[in-house]
Amino acid sequence: MSLKSIAAKIFAKRVAKKTEKWVNHPLETQDAVFKDLIKTASYTLFGKEHHFEQIKTHADFVKNVPIRDYEELKGYVEKVVAGNVDILWPGKPIYFAKTSGTTSGAKYIPITKVSIKHQVEASRNAILNYINETGNVDFVDGKMIFLQGSPELEDKNGIKLGRLSGISAHYVPSYLQKNRLPSWETNCIEDWETKVDAIVDETINEDMTVIAGIPSWVQMYFEKLSAKGNKKVGELFKNFRLFIYGGVNYEPYRAKFENLIGRKVDSIELFPASEGFFAYQDSQTEKGMLLLLNSGIFYEFVKADEFFNEDRERLTLKDVEIGVNYVMIISTNAGLWGYNLGDTIQFISLKPFKVVVSGRIKHFISAFGEHVIAKEVEEAMLQAVSATDARINEFTVAPQITPKENELPYHEWLIEFEKHPTDMKKFIETLDTSLQKQNSYYFDLIDGKILQTLKICPIKSGGFQEYMKSIGKLGGQNKVQRLSNDRKVADNLSRFAEE
Repeated sequence: MSLKSIAAKIFAKRVAKKTEKWVNHPLETQDAVFKDLIKTASYTLFGKEHHFEQIKTHADFVKNVPIRDYEELKGYVEKVVAGNVDILWPGKPIYFAKTSGTTSGAKYIPITKVSIKHQVEASRNAILNYINETGNVDFVDGKMIFLQGSPELEDKNGIKLGRLSGISAHYVPSYLQKNRLPSWETNCIEDWETKVDAIVDETINEDMTVIAGIPSWVQMYFEKLSAKGNKKVGELFKNFRLFIYGGVNYEPYRAKFENLIGRKVDSIELFPASEGFFAYQDSQTEKGMLLLLNSGIFYEFVKADEFFNEDRERLTLKDVEIGVNYVMIISTNAGLWGYNLGDTIQFISLKPFKVVVSGRIKHFISAFGEHVIAKEVEEAMLQAVSATDARINEFTVAPQITPKENELPYHEWLIEFEKHPTDMKKFIETLDTSLQKQNSYYFDLIDGKILQTLKICPIKSGGFQEYMKSIGKLGGQNKVQRLSNDRKVADNLSRFAEE
């Protein structure tokens, strides 16, 4: 065992003990975070306008600070962008993470010196937790790759601006710099297809042990590797042991990945965003991700089915229940207050507090009152793939409310198969039955002959990548929308249907 491996094991044990302290005192930990956030920001413009000096309890906070999304917080952010100090958090942020907006174009998410520290620590601790749990540590001596955006940053009134993954590239620890690929020059390539080709060239003959990124884009990297090397990824990288991912659920991709790799590898799921790092998978034997309660983020939760009600209730950890779909609201040490992240989560454990991401509050299908969410369609897909020996590259779901004459409406699943099901009829039945079991509203609509059984639209090989390229969102942190309540994505994607 190398000195680096020995040091990693010792460090992992130390971090595990620190983690255990706040895991065992979750409510006290969150209360301390809450009080520190309020105290620190009390003299900011936001703090003064929302009377932070009067806030002693969560009830006070709810009374003084409404839930806002980016559009509603934008006025404050624009003051920060203009170069003003002490607006949302003391001083100025050191970065803006630039993300794709909805109605406002680009969004500028502030990242402060203290918030980036927590982001980096969470990424590190996810790996150290894995080492402490499994004892697997040899991978630290091999090469590691993180498929990410360009690390080149712009300047915005003295504040660096870039994608979160590009900002994170500046915080790779010195002891990992020699292990890290691709090169800086390759990482700065903007065109995603050109970049992946260059990464393949740089890595194909290296001893890659850890690979990280959003599954859909890592899949593209693996496919190009296999084509160039004429071997499975696991044969090219004999010591490849760990896949780290975030952004989307890995399970629908797992069969495809294991086929590309040629064997199983351990994986760690992360829940990061430009607004903060919220959770990571802390067990190889249990589902879910450990909610990070000691990282400068105070959490609130609103039941998703009540979110658009005027009398919605804002809950804290002490009030949450297992299996309920919640919209996650955050207040952070980057100056986001009562911020609607847009993600929905479900708790699968309360001791410790562990979550799964269930979707986006704006991404659902309820054209007929069914309110189907991402977690449900992903679980249905997983069951259908397992039942029919299929493999998929990507999929999305949309309602068809104007079917052919004399037909009932239905849900349309647009799927790019890497391997078609052995029995398409069974595949469709498994999808539909699974969705009915998970969602009683959908069952009632099928049972009451309001909807007919779902239909499949097979997308040609590479069709999803062509679609993402056509809308300028190929690669990086971009993800295919898993489901939507309209036909915008579906109608554009149908241009890439199999002939």
